[in-house]
Order: sequence, then C-alpha cells, then structure tokens
Amino acid sequence: MEEIVKSISFDGREIRLKIGLLAPQAGGSVLIESGDTSVLVTATRAKGRPGIDFLPLTVDYEERMYAAGRIPGSFQRRESRPPEKAILTGRLIDRPMRPLFPGWMRDDLQIVATTLSMDEKVPPDVLAVTGASIATLLAKIPFNGPMAAVRVGLVGDDFILNPTYAEILAGDLDLVVAGTKEGVIMVEAGANELPEADMIEAIDFGYEAVRELINAQLELIKELGIELVTAEQPAADETLIQFIADRATAPVKEILARFEKDKAIRDGALDEVKAAIVTEIEALDDDHPVKLAVAASGKVVGDTFKSITKKLMRAQVVEDNVRVDGRKLDEIRPISCKVGVLPKRVHGAGLFNRGLTQVLSVLTLGSPGDAQELDDLSPDSEKRYMHHYNFPPYSVGETRPMRSPGRREIGHGALAERALLPVLPSRVDFPYVIRIVSECLSSNGSTSMGSVCGSTLALMDAGVPITKPVGGAAMGLIKENDEVRVLSDIQGIEDFLGDMDFKVAGTRDGITAIQLDMKITGLPMDVIASAINKALPARLHILDKMMEAIDAPRDELSPYAPRMLTLKIAPEQIGMVIGPGGKMIKSITEETATKIDIDDDGTVTISGLDGAKAMRARSIIEGMTKRLKEGDVYLGKVTRTIPIGAFVEFLPGKEGMVHISQLADYRVKTVEDEVNVGDEVIVKIREVDNRGRINLTRLGIEPEQAEAVRAAAANSPE
Repeated sequence: MEEIVKSISFDGREIRLKIGLLAPQAGGSVLIESGDTSVLVTATRAKGRPGIDFLPLTVDYEERMYAAGRIPGSFQRRESRPPEKAILTGRLIDRPMRPLFPGWMRDDLQIVATTLSMDEKVPPDVLAVTGASIATLLAKIPFNGPMAAVRVGLVGDDFILNPTYAEILAGDLDLVVAGTKEGVIMVEAGANELPEADMIEAIDFGYEAVRELINAQLELIKELGIELVTAEQPAADETLIQFIADRATAPVKEILARFEKDKAIRDGALDEVKAAIVTEIEALDDDHPVKLAVAASGKVVGDTFKSITKKLMRAQVVEDNVRVDGRKLDEIRPISCKVGVLPKRVHGAGLFNRGLTQVLSVLTLGSPGDAQELDDLSPDSEKRYMHHYNFPPYSVGETRPMRSPGRREIGHGALAERALLPVLPSRVDFPYVIRIVSECLSSNGSTSMGSVCGSTLALMDAGVPITKPVGGAAMGLIKENDEVRVLSDIQGIEDFLGDMDFKVAGTRDGITAIQLDMKITGLPMDVIASAINKALPARLHILDKMMEAIDAPRDELSPYAPRMLTLKIAPEQIGMVIGPGGKMIKSITEETATKIDIDDDGTVTISGLDGAKAMRARSIIEGMTKRLKEGDVYLGKVTRTIPIGAFVEFLPGKEGMVHISQLADYRVKTVEDEVNVGDEVIVKIREVDNRGRINLTRLGIEPEQAEAVRAAAANSPE
C-alpha cells in the first residue's frame, strides 16, 4: 500500500496520521504522531475459536524504552513485564473500544499500540486511543465508530487541549474524554477539587475536539474508499426465545417485584427459575425445535434468560421509578464505617460497608527509600503514594485460583490512588511513603469507590494529616429509547444489566477523580451533566456517615510506625556522610538502628522506631556537616590520648586535637595529668588547617560560654 499522510490541526496542536508505512500484514495499521511522539497502532481479526460465548478482544499497549532514548533498568536490560502505566493505558484504549464492537461478535480481535518515540511534551496514551479507532476502520472490522479521545488540562482559568506533561503537572485537571458521533463514551479524570460545573464544562470542551477528530477519520476512510462495516447480527431462534419467555417472564417479574435486599436470596430465586426451564427443555423429545436450538448453541438458554431479566429489571426502573431492592433512584444503601479494627502493629485501618459491599483498607508508613521506582516512559521516577486493590474470589461467593493482580485490580487501585492524591500532605510536611492496600471482602457494586472511602478512614486512623476527607459513589444509567434514569449508588445487578458505570470521588468542595464507562455507543452531554450533579448529594451523604466514625486525623502515629526526622545538608557533603564504600552511613545506621535516605538535593531523611536513636543519628550527621568557625565553644569527650595531646569528639562524628600546650595555662608534664579518656571537657576551635584538621584549645574560654554550653548539653534530648 502506498504511504498516505494526513495532518489534523486543532487548538494549535497537530496530529499526523501515516498509513501504509508500517506493519503491512496487520489487518489495519496507523502511525499516529504529535510533536516527537509516535505510536504505532494495529488492529487484527482472526477466526473465532469454537465454544466462545463472549467477544474475545485483546488490547495491549507496549512501551519501548528506546522511545525516550533510555535502556531498561531490569537485570536483562530489556522490556519484560509491562509496568503499571502501560497496563492502565491498555485499559484506557479498551474501555471506549469494547462497547463499539457488536455484542454478538465472536471473532478474535487484537489491538496493539506500541510507542516508538516519545518527547517530554506529548503523552502517547490519547494518541493510542484515537489510533485504535483508525486501525480498526482500516481493518474493516464491524465497528460502531469512529471513536476518538483527547486530553483536557486546566491551567489558571483556561482549558487546554492535549496539554504537555508540564502543563498537566502545573494544572488542576487531567481529563481524558473519548466519544463517538452519538456522545461521550468514556471519561477518566483526576482533579484538584474541581467544582461540578467546571468538570461538566471541561468534558463538553473535550467532546467538541473529539468530534473534530471523528470527522477527520470519516474524511480519511472516504479518501481511501473504505466503507464503514456494519455486519448484521445472526438471526435468533424465535421459537426458543418465545419458549423461554413464556416460562420466565412472570416468575422473574414477580421476583424483581419482591424488592429483595439480600442479593443471594434474589440470585437464588432467579437461578431456580432458570434451572426449571433447563429441566423442562431436557425432557423434550430430541427432535423438538427447542431442543435442537439448544443443542446448536449451548449458551443460548442462559443468554436468553439474562436478556429477559435485563428487560424486566430496566422496565421496572423506567416505568415505576423503583429498583430491584426497593430503593428510590437516588437512595443510598445503608452505610457503616469503623476505624482501628486491627491491632496497632498495623499503622492505620478503615472498614467501609455500603449494603453488601465491604472494603478493608490497611495503611503502612515507610521511609523515602520505600518509594516505588518507576521504570517506564513517564517523566516521574518514583511514587511516594501507592494504592493497591485486591479482589479475592470469596468476595462474590466464588472459587477460583488466586493469581497476581489483573488489569481490573490495577485499574481500581489507580482510580482510588488518583482520588486521594490531592488531599495528601506534601513531602516536606510529611516525608513518609504511604502504601494502602484495599481488600475487597464482599462485592455488590462499586468496590472501587468503597476503596476510596475505606482509604480515607485508614489515612485518618493512621494520623496522616490529609487536608480533607474524600468519598465516592458510583452512578448508573438505564436508557430505554428517550427515557433515561440515573441511579445513585448502583449495585451489582444494576451495573451488570445497566448502561453506565460512572464513578465520582471528591471532597465536600469538589471532584478529585472521575471514571465513566459506557455499554452503549455514547451519551449526550445533558445526561453526563445530570449524573455528575446527582453524584454530589450521594457523596455528601457518604462523607457524613464516614465522619461519624472519625472526623479528623489522629494526633499521634501508631507506636509501631517509624519516626521520621529530616535535615538538609549541602549536596557536596553527601559523599562525606556516605563515606568510602558506604562505610560512614553504615556505621551510623548500625549504631542507631535507623534507616537513612539521602536525596540528590541534600535532603536527609532518618527513620526508626526509637525516636531517641533517630535523634542521635541526626546529631551525628549534623555534627559531620556543620560548618566550623574559629572561636566556637563545645562540650566534648576525650576519645584518646597521645604524648603530644588529646583527641576530643566535640560533635557526633567530629574530632579535633588539643595540643598539650593548650590543655592548661601552665606547663603540663603529661597529657594524663590533665585529662583522661572518657573525660568531658569544654573546648574551643582554635584553627581548621588547610587539610581539614581541627585544632582545639581549652584556653581563652569565658565562664559564660562554658556555662551556656553545659546548659545546652543538659537540655539536649539525647
């Protein structure tokens, strides 16, 4: 294929599309570029595997360290397991793409985005999302697109399209909006307590640019002579559908109308209805049309039963404005919160319950050396706040092998992390590294927002001085033709059978994180705005309940949390503190049972369980790095004697010599006549020679100076 280059410009930013240059055997491929950032995106379709009853779509985002002119830091010096950022970018591509493929498709689909070059201005993730749409169109895969994505930043009072890394860091908003011609399909955002009205305006601002990119894609495929592929859904067996509907509709409707609050009881009743239908079908003659249809497609009974349940549940919400558990559309499930549920060996813990959803968040404080090193293409080199989310099978009453965290777990942890970042204290005010693990102990909808709430409780229980508490709620949607119902605090069945999962987290004063995923092909802005506005009273209600458990961070850290001290030394003194081969710093840490971390700017952080020993370590380093002046007076201790004088340690790690002639204002025959090892003596700096040797004296010290030095030593915490 001949190379085709197309340029798209909007808001002063240019996006270049190169088609036919790379990956000629992929179903469709595009090199999408902006600035010096280049992402190759491919989409490929293969014949489906027998027995598959779902859409086997795989989305991979690959980072290559050469893209930023770097060599991987792993032992083998090559890329291996994808970093967390790459996994999250893969999810960012998958979430707006997946609902746009026909639900009946069973062909294997794979989208691969590979960052080949990256500058410090243009993040590759939104380019990869738009590139996935273009590659899919070029591959002629059935697809309800085009789709596109943009990033929106907020610097001062101005929204910025596709901001640079520096603009994202300096601003109050990092928002990604993806959409189709029909409306918004995905939103991902972190914000610095942005008011609801501003967030709505930002999403609308981004969607306007999305529509420009969609039109550009339509022009491109028209130029290439490619038609949008709209394959028709295979015809369903109406006899089988009617057979199941006749037997399921009435009992399912009756079960839903019970408004059963216990999920297990409701699910059990529905399973009994389905099992009875299966039993009746099995009893039919082998040549019965219904029996033949089931034999041709083993999953058809379950799929049809689910479809009937979905239709009846949605009708109940739209027509009666009541949900399966009897709640009103804006009603929140019962909430209970506890802190301090684990022994103080754990630095902080919060237990959050909302209905049948239960999350235990556990916090650990560490020293700066515990920060997570990032070996990816992002500009950041480390993370000092880590939020990890676990979803064991027993949380939904199931059994399955326990494996390492999947994309869902990593995504939920990142969302909770993003929601809490704006309220955490600065590194200067609170130098600890913070790790929170949210254990999902029971799940019936919105465990990610439960993690935000549980983690806020854990932070306050640990005594971390957060600026404000953060809460969150998940909003749902039922859309039937022109009828739209927004649901507050959705539970599992409403997420499973609904059209939207819209998570909104924030403080009383504004939004800190948003995540919107759709199961339909887009929502208009008025519905998005309605959901955001209705999430506010839900969030305030949840925050009120949380404050009943704990209304402010504790005054004291856990006795088992490390005590942290910081000081600043000149960068050129770092080598002196570390010593040859680390000898000096190792000696300090062994003596004081502390951990010492030194940043390149000279910030020294000392952590240890014993506060007095941490103070001792700080004193040693302060003594080693103190700028000495002639005439300064100290209280020291004699460490050794030689015939011509005595050596005195006058500061931790600092030693000088008092010549025998400077021990007294009269002639001294032997050093031991005046001082012995272990004696405390008042000394004054007489000289620091050009080789750094310190000469001390006991002469010329005023009584007032000696008294002040002794008083200061008596009041020292050591």
